[in-house]
Parts: sequence; C-alpha cells; structure tokens
Amino acid sequence: MRTLISTAFVSLDGVVEAPGGEPGYRNAGWTFKDIEFLPEAYEIKGREQKEAGAMLLGRVSYEAFSPVWPGMAEFADYKVMPKYVVSTTLTEDALVSDWGETTILRSLDEVAALKETDGGPIIVHGSATLNRALSDAGLIDRYHLLVFPVLLGAGKRLFSATDKDAQKLRLVEHEAYANGIQKNVFDVVR
Repeated sequence: MRTLISTAFVSLDGVVEAPGGEPGYRNAGWTFKDIEFLPEAYEIKGREQKEAGAMLLGRVSYEAFSPVWPGMAEFADYKVMPKYVVSTTLTEDALVSDWGETTILRSLDEVAALKETDGGPIIVHGSATLNRALSDAGLIDRYHLLVFPVLLGAGKRLFSATDKDAQKLRLVEHEAYANGIQKNVFDVVR
C-alpha cells in the first residue's frame, strides 16, 4: 500500500489559502510577507520531490500549478512524476501537455484504489478541499506541515470542521527555525 502524504504551508490558525500570492485572497503571499527566508526551513520540500512516486491534486490546485510548475527548475522532479487530479468536472482536453502523465480520478474511491497500487508515496500539494475530503475519509497517512508564525483568521483551512471521532497523530520529525517557521511531520495513527 502506498503512503498518502499531505504537505502544506499552514498558518498557526490552520489557513492554507494563497500562501504564494495567488489572487483573490486578502492575505495572499503570507508565507513571505514579513517572514525572513531561510533555505533550511524548506529542505523538506526538496526531499518530498525525491521521495514521492506520484502527485495528487485537486482541480483548483492543478489549474494553478500546471501552467507554471512544468517550466520551473525547482520542480523538475515533479515534471516526470505521474500526476493524478481528483475532479468531477475537469476534462482530458483541459490537461496541459508539458507536465508528464496525468490521470483524472473522479472519486475518493479511486484515490483509495490508487493507494493500493505499487509505487512510492503519493504527495498532495495545495488542494485544500481535497485535503479535507481525504482526511475525513481516513485516506491520509502522513502530514508534512510548515507552520508559519502568523494568524490569518478567514481563509481556506487544511482541516474540516466535520464532527468526527478524534484522529491521533504521532510526531515523527520536527524542527523550529530562527524565522519562527516550524516543521512538523506527523504519521496518522491507525
């Protein structure tokens, strides 16, 4: 069984919306505004590319990343990696042609089936709506969180507000950096 890893830039109050400056959110770009850049705080991002066997995205994140990431040297390992997009509305003709093999999945059942295949870990970037659905369905196995020292209030959250049984997590890696960012890697306890 493949490991499904959710990786996110998250504010201390759980917001994941527009960390890189995407339009339409009043606090867009919160990961770099007034936060000193320290390369060591982002080491996990390079490691994720080397260790992942596939990438899983929601439609909105796919549409944001696919025009940009294929041409970026810092995301070169993702270009050749199989990609899966969970969407009930995306069509094959909407897929970009320069980002490698991409498959559209239509349901969480298809994601569960993908986890049963051979291959390395599956990494989920962005995709707030998908992350909440995957978490609620018990499909996420690990979280890679870079927690930023900022409170944003409103915005898309990593975790849903669904009333459910407690889900225990085991901290397997952590570090705090001089700029206030914290790396927290959690395994989901089953």
